[in-house]
Amino acid sequence: MSDNQQAETTAKQVAEWMVGEIRFRGILRQEEAIAYVREHFGEHFIFVNDNGNTSLEKDVKKEFRKLHHGQIAWDRDGFMWAWIG
Repeated sequence: MSDNQQAETTAKQVAEWMVGEIRFRGILRQEEAIAYVREHFGEHFIFVNDNGNTSLEKDVKKEFRKLHHGQIAWDRDGFMWAWIG
């Protein structure tokens, strides 16, 4: 992805992709989301948290919560999001 494309991509667009994937597939594993976001949207949407785990940037998670309106749940044991709506 070029620098121009990265600059134009927003956290909301990343979150929209995530919601779309979960609606279509039923689940989205965190490792798959991280890999896809890194490759298609850019490294600036990824960070390493205090526990040393790779995670999505806080603005992405904020937009994600706004978009799914409680219809998606996080499964801690499976490290994945699942459609419950």
